[in-house]
Amino acid sequence: MKHTFRTLLGIGLLTFATTGVNADDTALTIYNSDFAVVRQALPLDLRPGVNHITFADATAHIEPDSIILRDLGGMRQLQILEQNYRNDPVSQAMLLSRFEGKMLDFQVERTDAQGNRKTEIIPAKIIRSGYSPHNPGGYTEPIIEIDGKLMFRLPGEPIFPALGDGAILKPTLDWLLETDKPGAGRSELSYVTGGLNWHADYNIVAPAKGDVIDLVGWVTINNQAGKDFDDARIKLMAGDVNKIVPQKGMYDLAYKAALAASEVMTRPVTEKAFDEFHLYSLERPTTLRDRETKQVEFVAATGVKSQRIYVYNGAAMDRYGYYAPDQLVEDPSYGTQSNPKIWVMQEFKNTKSNNLGMPLPKGRLRFYRRDDDGQLEFTGENTIDHTPSDETVRVYTGNSFDLVGERRRTSFRVDTNHKWMDETFEIKVRNHKKDSPAEIRVVERLYRWSNWQITEESQKHRKQDAQTVEYRAQVAPQGEQIVTYTVHYSW
Repeated sequence: MKHTFRTLLGIGLLTFATTGVNADDTALTIYNSDFAVVRQALPLDLRPGVNHITFADATAHIEPDSIILRDLGGMRQLQILEQNYRNDPVSQAMLLSRFEGKMLDFQVERTDAQGNRKTEIIPAKIIRSGYSPHNPGGYTEPIIEIDGKLMFRLPGEPIFPALGDGAILKPTLDWLLETDKPGAGRSELSYVTGGLNWHADYNIVAPAKGDVIDLVGWVTINNQAGKDFDDARIKLMAGDVNKIVPQKGMYDLAYKAALAASEVMTRPVTEKAFDEFHLYSLERPTTLRDRETKQVEFVAATGVKSQRIYVYNGAAMDRYGYYAPDQLVEDPSYGTQSNPKIWVMQEFKNTKSNNLGMPLPKGRLRFYRRDDDGQLEFTGENTIDHTPSDETVRVYTGNSFDLVGERRRTSFRVDTNHKWMDETFEIKVRNHKKDSPAEIRVVERLYRWSNWQITEESQKHRKQDAQTVEYRAQVAPQGEQIVTYTVHYSW
């Protein structure tokens, strides 16, 4: 039968492990959502007709339907007529299942009356192996028959004959492959796999006095894919790449993000925009062992100007359950409980003029401050989302010890017939620091209704959004500032 060859994009293909592949022929693009694209060059010496090829060097979490095989030189077409994927590597339980209803020898260690240990070979019949390939989390006791009697455990160590041709030691792909040009050539296999992930971590160090910080960013790569990658070229994709996750945990491939080309690098990690995402490339090939965690520094900046911000959101709204909009008007006590904690926020601009300006992938920020004796002390941590250059990073790092807030309602009037309400609040913020003034941003959410007007206030507010205002309180050391306002609601 004559076969028609065609471009193989979108056809289910696979890659094979062969000898003679150069060290730089393995490449990984790892995404920060527990999957990766593996690319591997391999020589193929194909004969005319159909070639049977076995590949046993994929990861343990390969997606067989994501495989793409192409000729690197573009000189010949490759067509996989059939692909079979087996993921039942040989194990004791699996081999026992093959002997159900048959006799098998067991090596048994015994101790005689004199205390001497000796080894015996005992034949037994496997009634039930206990192996359940489609329910690996379940457990079934084996049933073994010896001399006409049953036991619900193995009598000793089973002794199996040599492995048959059908046994495999690792997940294996079998191909029936055909080409229009037989002979030797180099091809490239690409596939999607689970079990590989990466994330970013940032360490920020502030001096004993002031807020000019140093920032060091690390990428941490975790390989749980069930395979070593020797001298691989590694790229890290940052961004919210859409990935379909069916029930079995397999993934859909964003194909055009998978075949990004490498760039010449002059730093340990370089960054570039790619499609709607950002791609970070390690400068040199590196070996990534199975079950290994590898860390690489990818950004380091000194003299970054930052700002510490204190925020007081005095209404303890977390103490209320769900309220319908009409309940906000009808319940006089809603929003009157006070929260004394004042948040500590740290912010800095991710700009070149601020010695940064590199797109920062999402990750955890740890903050340290140097004590007078030079020792670093941990002062808080939080996470950031993907942050483009020229944007501001602001994170909450904890609550201030020496700054305290107090919020109470001093007046409340409501006329439900004419549908209006007046509410007055007094907010006190105190600074117990001995020698440091503090600017505290008093945030008030006008939660009663969408129509509101501030009729009286001790200082001018700043409108943050449709229902949020902010007051800036300048509090001297060991001092107190009081903010008052009256809001009129109508509905």
